[in-house]
Amino acid sequence: MGGYEKNLEALRDLGVSVFAATVDSLAETTKVAQSLSFPVAWGVDKQLGDLLGAFWENRRDHIQPTEFLVNKKGRVLSSTYSTSPLGRMDADETVTLMKMITARKQQ
Repeated sequence: MGGYEKNLEALRDLGVSVFAATVDSLAETTKVAQSLSFPVAWGVDKQLGDLLGAFWENRRDHIQPTEFLVNKKGRVLSSTYSTSPLGRMDADETVTLMKMITARKQQ
């Protein structure tokens, strides 16, 4: 999430809002979110993971990375679903993708 914090101004300049969610408890999430200036929801459970289409790891009882880039109309522009910590949306690449989408939209 630090990468998104680092790129937050550039993302906001592109009209992007950043939100995060975790399975962690409120106490754990509060510790992590202290260094972030975007909202972080806590307590994601399997039911919500299933609604998102996420991979849920039963052994450790948590959601694997599931990320979406959604426009104001609710249309998914990009998504990633992982079965491990690898394959997450990179914040720098998200900025690049949003610049491309914005440029195409203006054409």
